[in-house]
Amino acid sequence: MSRRNLAWLLGIAAVSVLSVGVFVRVPSRADNKDYELVRLVVDVLHEVREKYVVDIDEKRERKLVEDMINGGLERLDPHSTYINASEWKQFEKQSKGKFGGIGIQVGYDRQNRGVLTVISPMAGTPAYRAGVLAGDVILKIDGKPTENMRLSEAIDLIQGKKGEKITLTVLHEGAKEPVDISMVRDEIKIDSVLGDLRKPDNPEQWEFFLDKKTYGVDRIGYIRLTNFSETAAAEMKAAITQLEKDGAQGLIIDLRNDPGGLLQSAVEVADLFLENGRIVSTKGRNEKEEIYDAKPEGTLMLPAEKYPIVVLVNKYSASASEILAAALQDHGRAVVIGERSYGKGSVQNIIQMEGDGGRLKLTTASYWRPSGKNIHRFPDSKDTDEWGVKPNAGFEVPMKDEERIEYMQFRNDRDVVRGAKPDKSDDGDKKDDKGDKKKPFVDRVLEKAIDHLKKEVNKKGAALDVLDFKRA
Repeated sequence: MSRRNLAWLLGIAAVSVLSVGVFVRVPSRADNKDYELVRLVVDVLHEVREKYVVDIDEKRERKLVEDMINGGLERLDPHSTYINASEWKQFEKQSKGKFGGIGIQVGYDRQNRGVLTVISPMAGTPAYRAGVLAGDVILKIDGKPTENMRLSEAIDLIQGKKGEKITLTVLHEGAKEPVDISMVRDEIKIDSVLGDLRKPDNPEQWEFFLDKKTYGVDRIGYIRLTNFSETAAAEMKAAITQLEKDGAQGLIIDLRNDPGGLLQSAVEVADLFLENGRIVSTKGRNEKEEIYDAKPEGTLMLPAEKYPIVVLVNKYSASASEILAAALQDHGRAVVIGERSYGKGSVQNIIQMEGDGGRLKLTTASYWRPSGKNIHRFPDSKDTDEWGVKPNAGFEVPMKDEERIEYMQFRNDRDVVRGAKPDKSDDGDKKDDKGDKKKPFVDRVLEKAIDHLKKEVNKKGAALDVLDFKRA
């Protein structure tokens, strides 16, 4: 695999790395300086092993060493870290966009005594077909109680090879007795490209047009890009191609809360919308500058005047998201709406350590937008400095933390699959903390994007009318 493909652009919340550690590899012919540094770590470890107040077993000892080195890497920058062998497995699954499992999103529900809970089954997966429901409490995994079990351990037990059987003991919401649900693991695909709602007659598929009744628009495409995995560009291409066939008049690309992913994936997605010109370049201290330019072949949504595009970003849009937003903005291909993005413009290479064990994720380069402007927000950067991707003038939508939380809750509710059909938004029936009827959430960023595209579509229609009159 090329160094380019190993370049990761990871955001603040990127992949599900649950805790991070480090391992020290001693060079075979270390000079005196290297030896002194490694000797210090060894001496500290020896003193802890011999004199610490309680006995330290091998597992805890290794974790201590990993945490010691990891603490040092964090002082270099927040994106360099060591990923041990167990965490690397999850890391790889996220990047490849598929893994062996049953297809559920799980977490610990703090409001329900901190028990392991199904957030949502993934439509079309073994769990969905077997009757696992959103809100189910998972009491046992193949007979092993989940009480006091770490989330990473639960995920490891649930995932496995395709074709293997697994049984979950779950308690459905409102039920008094738990039930055993058995299923066979399959290959689970993690979609990077999502729509606004699932199709009502087939929840396995997303609807990539905004709903006319809800938003008052027709033929406006809407795509959420949640991460830049290996499959993101292919998914995006398929969705856009279908939108063109179905008569799309404009497109919204929602990158809010997208933490990033693979550099190559960001380049490939941007190349779908650009015929030529610079997409991004990377520069490192000991690495040759890498330049990524758009190719004319395979460009979608042409001519550009016919398909106006809007990109939505917020303060959690990072890394690869910023590459895409910056490239489309700098080339005038899209209008950026929302908040200033996170400002993560550094490249991490994945370096293999310990044979086929852990990996060192090390910052080796920075990336630069087509205009040559900086994207990275350094620790001493000010708001007045150049970093991140700012919305186009007049398209800023500042938000408070409370509204961001409401948006994420609103978005999660629309994504959850309950029963055999997708959940329909019922915000109007929800109650607030005082028991009063809760007002439906209004996505102000999306509303501003829709208003802009309406105007652009109307302009396009007027221009076509004039053209037809001249031809007549």
